[in-house]
Amino acid sequence: MIATRRRVVLGCAALVAAPAVRGADAPLRIVVAYPTGGVSDEIARLLAERLAIERGQPVMVENRPGNGGGIAMEMLARAPADGRLLVFSALSPLTMHPLRYDPLRDIAPVAAVMATATLVAGTSALPAESFAQMVALARAQPGTLRWATTGVGTTGHRVFEAIASALALQMVHIPYKGGGQSLVDALGGQFELMSTNVAATQLRLVAQQRLKALAVGAPRRLPALPAVPTLAELGVPQANLVSRFGLFAPGAAPRPWRDEVNAQVQRALRSPVLQARLRAGHNETAVGGVDPFEAAVCAELARPAGCHR
Repeated sequence: MIATRRRVVLGCAALVAAPAVRGADAPLRIVVAYPTGGVSDEIARLLAERLAIERGQPVMVENRPGNGGGIAMEMLARAPADGRLLVFSALSPLTMHPLRYDPLRDIAPVAAVMATATLVAGTSALPAESFAQMVALARAQPGTLRWATTGVGTTGHRVFEAIASALALQMVHIPYKGGGQSLVDALGGQFELMSTNVAATQLRLVAQQRLKALAVGAPRRLPALPAVPTLAELGVPQANLVSRFGLFAPGAAPRPWRDEVNAQVQRALRSPVLQARLRAGHNETAVGGVDPFEAAVCAELARPAGCHR
């Protein structure tokens, strides 16, 4: 029966007229826009477990990584608003250019989940110990420093582009399909620099001196890295970005249904297990209704005038 329902969900995109949202009784599937094994995948699965309790039925989770989250978002933009599908993603895929959909018309924000700081780190291949030394090296050797991110259009990529533009640096961007392989290659010295989400693994590697913490993108210095300045402190506030993650629905999802799911998510986020995992990864829980999350999306897109549904 479950396999049959999934075939129905996947086949609904071919229908001319989407069925009406069924509400809380509709089986729910969460598509994670990133590979398995990362922090976002783990949080999404813990959240799905709590939502299953809230809804009184299983919540299926699957991964559809690629293009920095863009593949899952494009799939969502073309899916029917039948109350069966959510995508767990950062806001960054909505800022990619060009998009083959309208991120305001075809994607509906449902609930913010977490905010994650960005870490700018050097590898063993970088002959510099600080952000200032890295900048001096990049200026002395234009086009030689390689900077890895988890994909085109991700927050880490935007941090790279903002730093390169603001400081007039010529560096090589190396986009990966996710964070796992980029960390493996970082430890092998396959590139000099990387920008990645702050998480327990990255912090452990910094403590072991296998990565060099040069800067963070965050509103303030992180308690786990008190000696590491923010990018704003270093004179590049336009690069001082955090990754904001949440749940999104197809654009035609009705507001009452989004409010209902948002309330379920807010209750799920109070789970001690989920809170402990968020804290362990140095993520901040994002709370609030649909309106503030939609406002955050609009701010990310820099299109406040076009954000009224």
